[in-house]
Amino acid sequence: MLFTMTGKHIEITDAIKQHAQEKVEKLPRYFDSISQIEVIVDGNDGGQQCVEVIVHAEHNDLLVAKEVGDDTYTCIDMAIHKLERQLRKAKEKQRSHKHSAAEIEQMRQAAAMETESEEDVA
Repeated sequence: MLFTMTGKHIEITDAIKQHAQEKVEKLPRYFDSISQIEVIVDGNDGGQQCVEVIVHAEHNDLLVAKEVGDDTYTCIDMAIHKLERQLRKAKEKQRSHKHSAAEIEQMRQAAAMETESEEDVA
């Protein structure tokens, strides 16, 4: 998993980078096929911090979470929390599609067996 961190109009300190990396390392437990994570911290003129986290996953679109606030660390935490929810939803969607195809096949087989048994009786 590739991790990149960029600062726009703000200097990224080692503490901020380490905090973001610790939070980001937990994301693969929610979705296995994460290939790259980008964290972009933007310091605005009004003292507000904008944190955007972009996750590149295989067989999936980009997952993006954006948070604006006064504290960079809090913004990182909130953006990661949003991504956790998105990743859980993407994984559940992937699982439900997989299971629904299997369930449909089982229903087809059951219907075919019922048809065969009805033909034997007639």
